[in-house]
Amino acid sequence: MSIQIYNTLTRKKEPFIPLEEGKVKMYVCGPTVYNYIHIGNARPVIVFDTVRRYLQYRGFDVQFVSNFTDVDDKIIKTANELGEEVGELTDRFINAYFEDVSALGCGKADAHPRVTEHIDDIIAFIEVLVEKGFAYESQGDVYYRTRKFDGYGKLSHQSIDELKVGARIEESDIKENALDFALWKSAKEGEISWDSPWGKGRPGWHIECSVMAREHLGDTIDIHAGGQDLTFPHHENEIAQSEAMTGKQFARYWMHNGYINIDNEKMSKSLGNFILVHDIRQQIDPRVLRFFMLSVHYRHPVNFSQELVESAANGLDRIQTAYNNLKHRLSTSADLGDQPDIWIHKVDEAVRQFETAMDDDFNTANGMAAIFELVKMANVYLLEKNTQATVLNYFITTFERLMEVLGLPFGGEELLDDEIEGLIEERLTARRERNFSRSDEIRDLLKEKGIILEDTAQGTRWKRG
Repeated sequence: MSIQIYNTLTRKKEPFIPLEEGKVKMYVCGPTVYNYIHIGNARPVIVFDTVRRYLQYRGFDVQFVSNFTDVDDKIIKTANELGEEVGELTDRFINAYFEDVSALGCGKADAHPRVTEHIDDIIAFIEVLVEKGFAYESQGDVYYRTRKFDGYGKLSHQSIDELKVGARIEESDIKENALDFALWKSAKEGEISWDSPWGKGRPGWHIECSVMAREHLGDTIDIHAGGQDLTFPHHENEIAQSEAMTGKQFARYWMHNGYINIDNEKMSKSLGNFILVHDIRQQIDPRVLRFFMLSVHYRHPVNFSQELVESAANGLDRIQTAYNNLKHRLSTSADLGDQPDIWIHKVDEAVRQFETAMDDDFNTANGMAAIFELVKMANVYLLEKNTQATVLNYFITTFERLMEVLGLPFGGEELLDDEIEGLIEERLTARRERNFSRSDEIRDLLKEKGIILEDTAQGTRWKRG
């Protein structure tokens, strides 16, 4: 079965056939860097990092690009409020972004272009649109003529007459039409700006991604992705700009992830339920947060609550414990006969279930269900008296392969028995000395490694959980 992708452009699942066999060009809209990212921003980063990983697992060479918007009204406003230079502010939050997403298990893109690095390219792109009659200058601004582009509205599936003015589109007397959007904005006093044929100014928001995607991936890309909120106007406008400029299809598959709710309410600053990744990862293991995000199909809304996060933590712990138990048993097992084939076939069936789920529009929820079936199998096998190294290794390497696809590789080396005994002895000493903070630290460390302590009248006992 080929990979099927739900394409927002056609509103149906389609077989994934890249332009060039074996290669994928993929662009994901990145953040506007004036603050730490919130968990709504984190969802597309996690989702499309996983899509990238699965495509690579399937043998594709993925060229992955995700941008930074590093000049924008909010950035300028924040920099002024803090008394910082725009570049100083954006550098700080780009570094913070990398810290947050790295903690969430997301790899860097092959390229992270910044708007300020592509000003000349943006100006040249706009000039072509003006020459072709798709754009016009008005009082130092340059606007795109939406009615000039016949396909406007095809991504959001609305006719141009039905469309309303959306986010970051402003009514203005200097525009020919309310839906016309800014490609270039004339500079206000004291703002960061660049010279252009239309005077000093800076790019509009939508033009940035059209230009950076083209510069790094070419006229036509395979997958363009982002949050559901970007469908209109941002992605709609990207299509209009890019296809008017090149005369070619801009992106063949459009992918959009669903929204995040907090305790069944829409996340918003006004409701006071706005959660920054920088803050939440101090309270919740980032691996758990990633596991939680992937426990729901990416196109569906996901509800963030303490109860659901705890459930995700328990689920991840079940997988880790099964893996730890397999590794532990491996140290005492050898190959004794011809039984492994039966179990290897069972493991292969779980892999097929995982791949079938992921081939179906990257259904990580069903992919996780296949991994939990693998956990059940492993636990049943570990009840056998004579486990064999071949089977144990096959379980272990399969767990590692599938969890790597989800961006959840297993932790460091498992603790040996003598290391555990040494830590338990240190904990007992700490308790005798009433150093309870160190005692708790050791208990937590052992718990993270899958070691459960039981304090009894006969002393402290331990087991692998």
